[in-house]
Amino acid sequence: MNETENGLAMENKTIRRNLYRVLRKTGVPKQDISLEASFDEDLHFDKTDWTIFTFYLENIFNVSVEEESIQKLHNVNDTIALLRNTA
Repeated sequence: MNETENGLAMENKTIRRNLYRVLRKTGVPKQDISLEASFDEDLHFDKTDWTIFTFYLENIFNVSVEEESIQKLHNVNDTIALLRNTA
């Protein structure tokens, strides 16, 4: 693994760890969190969950996320991709 790949691996690990914190603060049980978990079907997000999730996402990652970007998120992996392009 070269230096760039190693840096990306560390970045991904940090994003995943912090996203895990966001999901836990939103009230998602540990056992329900996976990269493929769907916000609607698996995690059963409602409007309140999305509000809390967005609040913690923006604060923990120190980013501002547009409402339209949040609406495009279908699963945890989508959020990681969004954060890679934003953070």
